[in-house]
Amino acid sequence: MYALTPRCHLPPLRRPSSPAPCQAATTTTPSLSTTPSRAAADELRSTWPQRAWTAAGSAAILSSLGTSASLVASGASPAAAPLAAALAAYSLADLATGVYHWLVDNYGDASTPLWGPQIAAFQGHHRYPSTITLRDPCNNLHALARAVALALVPVDAAISAAGGGGAAAAHAFAGTFAACVVLSQQFHAWAHEKRRRLPPGVEALQGAGVLVSRAQHAAHHRAPYDSNYCIVSGMWNGVLDRYRVFEVLETVVYLRTGVRPRSWDETDVSWMEVDTAVGAVADGPDDDDNDDEATGAR
Repeated sequence: MYALTPRCHLPPLRRPSSPAPCQAATTTTPSLSTTPSRAAADELRSTWPQRAWTAAGSAAILSSLGTSASLVASGASPAAAPLAAALAAYSLADLATGVYHWLVDNYGDASTPLWGPQIAAFQGHHRYPSTITLRDPCNNLHALARAVALALVPVDAAISAAGGGGAAAAHAFAGTFAACVVLSQQFHAWAHEKRRRLPPGVEALQGAGVLVSRAQHAAHHRAPYDSNYCIVSGMWNGVLDRYRVFEVLETVVYLRTGVRPRSWDETDVSWMEVDTAVGAVADGPDDDDNDDEATGAR
């Protein structure tokens, strides 16, 4: 899928002003096959299959958490262990969304097997960021809910079959992790929403760091688009960016494969934000003056 580049030297961690001589003729930077376009209004509405998958994923999550609660209520496990497991899952889910977000932002394209649609959707989101605030909830969550519905049921079955004193904590971890991953897209949408359009209490949760804040996520939508990838609480963003974890991983990938991440190159037109009518990222985290709504891509 990619052309390999001769490993002549280690590239700079930040965007180079021009490619090195040995890269100029052969390097292929992953990109979308076409510039993302605006979504039609009906693409933003939830379909019945999307509602069904969201319901199935939600049922799997509730079943997992309910099993954990039942074990605690029966005295099979103290409450402290499941609570600690849930907190650990919440933290790990934030990290997991950051890693996944980094991957789809920087590697592959719409033709990539299995993940192609997700790659195109995430990169189209950079072009039209406020569209996510216009999507119906099931339209926004169904893809992750489907993955959870298919994966969590066998995981819970395996935990129950194994039994033991740690079953309640294991169920709590699995259910909380799955819930945070599915809802990360809703937290992401709220990070793009205007303050006065946020549901009651969400702004307070963002301000407390429980959910990723509008101001923090706004930094991800500014060139060079290589920071603040985590979208559950954003608690990992500071560590990952301060220690340049993703830049190190990008360098490792480059040295092993010759493939450059998109963040190393000049911003492509498909990344240039044009949808400035809705959301904190477009208007700035505290600007609520412009209420015009625009339709965009994912």
